[in-house]
Amino acid sequence: QVQLVESGGGLVQAGGSLRLSCAASGSIFSINAMGWYRQVPGKQRELVARITSGGSTNYLSSVKGRFTISRDNAKNTVYLQMNSLKPEDTAVYYCKANVVLTTTRLSYDYWGQGTQVTASS
Repeated sequence: QVQLVESGGGLVQAGGSLRLSCAASGSIFSINAMGWYRQVPGKQRELVARITSGGSTNYLSSVKGRFTISRDNAKNTVYLQMNSLKPEDTAVYYCKANVVLTTTRLSYDYWGQGTQVTASS
């Protein structure tokens, strides 16, 4: 019913920048919070940044001042601008959206497929 498609991951040298995008499509009436998570093998998935429908944001402490989350509600898209990347930022990044469906007007969480971000030292 709803698909999230991510793009923008890749390999960059430490200190470099990447911009992730995540576009939602399908039976969308509205989208509440959207967020970016990351996961490395053997560890739990962690919240990196989150943005509400009204634009309020919160960040993982280790990325504050380096990463910026934003969204385009008209395009049902969330972005993550990542600057000053460090090797410890290397992970698979996933987007998540809490979507209100047009069919039921109930909300559900949906996840993207993940995109690899690698910052080499």
